[in-house]
Amino acid sequence: MKKSFRSSLINAITKNAENYPDMIVLNADSARALKLTDFSEAYPDRMIGVGISEADLISTAAGLATTGLIPVVVGFSMFVSEKPFEQIRQAIAYPNLNVKIVATHSGLCVGQDGATHQALEDMAVIRSLPNFKVFAAADVTETEAALEAMLKHDGPAYLRLGRDLAEDIFEGHKNFTSGGADILREGEDVTIAACGLMVEQALMAACSLRSEGIHATVMNTYSIKPLPEQLLLEKAKKTGAFVTAEDHTIIGGLGGAVCEYLSGNCPVPVIRVGVPDHFGESGTQDELYKKYGLTADHIVKAAKQAISMKTMNMKG
Repeated sequence: MKKSFRSSLINAITKNAENYPDMIVLNADSARALKLTDFSEAYPDRMIGVGISEADLISTAAGLATTGLIPVVVGFSMFVSEKPFEQIRQAIAYPNLNVKIVATHSGLCVGQDGATHQALEDMAVIRSLPNFKVFAAADVTETEAALEAMLKHDGPAYLRLGRDLAEDIFEGHKNFTSGGADILREGEDVTIAACGLMVEQALMAACSLRSEGIHATVMNTYSIKPLPEQLLLEKAKKTGAFVTAEDHTIIGGLGGAVCEYLSGNCPVPVIRVGVPDHFGESGTQDELYKKYGLTADHIVKAAKQAISMKTMNMKG
């Protein structure tokens, strides 16, 4: 059953409002699109709209953080990660302020809004900043768990969400820790490390592979920075082959991070499934996922390629 990222996010924000009386929610003229109006009606003195001015949005959040408040910036990924990058770097990351950025509408799943609104580089951009933690949620349950974990953390954090609907992967409460990941399937032939909406595709791919006698480990790699390094190392030693899957450019996101870590600690073949070095275009999510290679079938093909490379290395 598919549920809405946006609805779950607002539910989570509202639920945590009483536990975190210092939490202030900020947006840049996107309250209605993000369904933040329900929160503003319940807590009118804890909602700030700065208008269409993303640099002011980030700078205001940074200023509030210096007073001991907990600013939660909510907005479309493109406009809360890449457009105000200078302010994020200088006003939040550099002084290590306790600001949370929740980015919705990330990746190709934005669909018909087209390339200008499809943030395909946001994890790479934010991951490059010292002090920031970077997370990606796969479904509504994980969205709620991620927000709660971010509020408990003292320091800057970035949460990446899809546009709207996501298939239920987890039920009830789930654990969410910085540097954590979930093993959803166990297998000895290849590891598929996925994040966000691609976790669903990874699970579908694992089922297809099993029908061919290939047993894949599926990892929900929700912590992009810091990575679940020990788990990655354990699975690299066990399966000897990796596939990463993300609705993001293959440059600098989950795939880049996994390659960086494994190349220096346990080199194994890694095939990255994601958007190649291109901008997106307008179309439905399904159309774009198929065109840009973000489907279960593409993960299956990548898994077989990684296993083949592993086999060649063993023979060599």
